[in-house]
Amino acid sequence: MLDTSVRLLRLLSLLQARPLWSGAELASRLAVTTRTVRNDVERLRILGYEVDSTTGTAGGYRLGAGTAMPPLLLDDEEAIAVALSLHAAAGGTVTGIEETSLRALAKLQQMLPARLRHRTEALRAATVTVSGRGPTVDASVLAHLAAAIRDHEGLRFDYEAHDGTSSPRAADPHRLVWTGRRWYVLAWDPGRADWRTFRADRITLRTPNGPRFAPRTPPEDAGRQVMRGVSSRAWAVPVKVELHAPAEVMAGRLPVAAGVLTGAGERCVLETGGPSLGAVAGFLLSLEVGFTVLEPEELRGYLRDAGARLQGA
Repeated sequence: MLDTSVRLLRLLSLLQARPLWSGAELASRLAVTTRTVRNDVERLRILGYEVDSTTGTAGGYRLGAGTAMPPLLLDDEEAIAVALSLHAAAGGTVTGIEETSLRALAKLQQMLPARLRHRTEALRAATVTVSGRGPTVDASVLAHLAAAIRDHEGLRFDYEAHDGTSSPRAADPHRLVWTGRRWYVLAWDPGRADWRTFRADRITLRTPNGPRFAPRTPPEDAGRQVMRGVSSRAWAVPVKVELHAPAEVMAGRLPVAAGVLTGAGERCVLETGGPSLGAVAGFLLSLEVGFTVLEPEELRGYLRDAGARLQGA
């Protein structure tokens, strides 16, 4: 039988692994009796860890939010993932957590065994972070948005437009979406009776929140909905083209923010856009695959004229 202290750590690890365990399952994993499990749970409670228990056929043990932070028991890959995530967060696009991330990373590095510390240090030394990839968002704003989404509470905020002007808005938030460069909020706009995409860095929250709302389901996946809004409809020249290549091939060539790919088989459809016909034409030619313009008609004419100029050159 395991030593009591070792068994308590194993018990904590199991309780962290999933939301609910039956007493029999824990006893089997720890190779003890259900009575020993009850005693160990009581020991954890004395140490300040809240462990909720329920009876009945659907009952069991659940780790709650207690007065003390339980030790996080991570396997090798989890520890490396956390270390790299903290390192990325220290120089990422969320403001207000840089110093906190560095403190947490220093604590984790100190506790890692040598074999893992060498691996994380090698990965960190071999990685270059390019700063300034996108605007930053305050961590408290993201936390407020996430809480409103969870609680189905409407948002009241001032929103800064592309030209720098600000206007009061109200919306029912559905999801936060991270595209790799920017944070967006997908929300239902009651005033416009439609789905809207808002850049989180342009939001200035007002308090209190708006009234609670009944959740809605967007017409498509939240990530795809946001990408459609920021990569095609948001541009002065929205474009839809059929690319003469499979979607899986083009997905490897296109950046995430380039547009929305759909379709299966030997061809796929790309919804994208740009500030001008010339910019869109140059982008499509850079893909180095055949394509058919589906819309707009003006792009077809531009490409015909450009083709004539290229032949003359």
